[in-house]
Amino acid sequence: MTLLSTTLNAVLEFMTTGLVGLSGWEVVIYTLIVTHITIASVTIYLHRHQAHRALDLHPIPSHFFRFWLWLTTGQVTKEWAAIHRKHHAKCDTVEDPHSPVTRGIRKVLFEGAELYRAESKNLETLEKYGHGTPTDWIERNLYTRFSWQGVASLLVINFALFGVIGVTIWAIQMAWIPITAAGIINGIGHYWGYRNYDCSDAATNIIPFGILIGGEELHNNHHTFATSAKLSSKWYEFDIGWFYIRVLETLGLAKVKKVAPKPAFEHGKMVADLDTLQSVIANRYDVMAKYAASVKQAWRDEFEHLKHKAELEARFLKSSRKLLQREPGKLEDPQKQQLVELFQHSKALETMHQMRVELGAIWERSHFTRDQLLQQLQDWCNRAEASGIKSLQEFSMRLRSYA
Repeated sequence: MTLLSTTLNAVLEFMTTGLVGLSGWEVVIYTLIVTHITIASVTIYLHRHQAHRALDLHPIPSHFFRFWLWLTTGQVTKEWAAIHRKHHAKCDTVEDPHSPVTRGIRKVLFEGAELYRAESKNLETLEKYGHGTPTDWIERNLYTRFSWQGVASLLVINFALFGVIGVTIWAIQMAWIPITAAGIINGIGHYWGYRNYDCSDAATNIIPFGILIGGEELHNNHHTFATSAKLSSKWYEFDIGWFYIRVLETLGLAKVKKVAPKPAFEHGKMVADLDTLQSVIANRYDVMAKYAASVKQAWRDEFEHLKHKAELEARFLKSSRKLLQREPGKLEDPQKQQLVELFQHSKALETMHQMRVELGAIWERSHFTRDQLLQQLQDWCNRAEASGIKSLQEFSMRLRSYA
């Protein structure tokens, strides 16, 4: 009876505390650490290294990330990279595997993992977009062939280490990527947030501090410069994934291949030349972001005049201000008509809008020679500075200084 009682007590204690016997706070800290390692593995290995080739990884971290993802997510590298590349190629269209624009925010936010699994069965997607991913022996015979056995092994390990609470830790680990990546980034990251750049899709930066989801929160920056290893853009933004990449690079375990271009300026430059043209085209997203700021200033300058117009309602002015910030090519016919009505009361805003269209056309005219494009840029600057619109004149002077 004593032996049985001792055995039962030992079993009960094991199920309660496991082999390590962590306290409640220690369990919480452990869970946060391991889920963060998983996020880092996704953003550094699957996303920036495999899907976009923004950096090269030494075999040591590369194999660690592959093993960790097999253990904690069951992700197959080829499937993840292929689906993500298709997302960029078909972004926010009906062919996008997980766009809230076409499928609805609720569907992507709460069923993002199911959308991923459905697309992973599309052999055409894997064949077309899955090139260049690992095909070595361990990938073929373990990570891909037995993808679910990794997470099953993790369940056993967690139970052995922590007892019954280990099952809860395992459940959190299993839900972490479907919630944060498949749900929040793929859903909210194309639905709500702020935009540094007016890229061709609906991608947004959720918050400027990319820590919880490894820097992926800066989704608008990423969609603008998809092959950049660094996702932060503004001085106040922080990409913890980039911090880890720089540490790996310092240790000789990674090599950054691409980052977003950073504009340089030659202050006091009065004439736009071929160097200016080349820099403006290379940094066109920065150029257009700065132009959007000039439009905002022009709106502020005109608003005092517009708000006293009896025929212009406050709601009309508020929505018109938002329309002015949008890329002209994305406006629907009713929105274009609304701006036409606004421009009847403000020649300055009409000029700002039209000059924006003309500026954006410069880098779209691929059939023009460099000299022709330069002439168009110089003409644009001359007309901007002769417009009498202060914000447009200041922008043009800044544009001339790109070097």
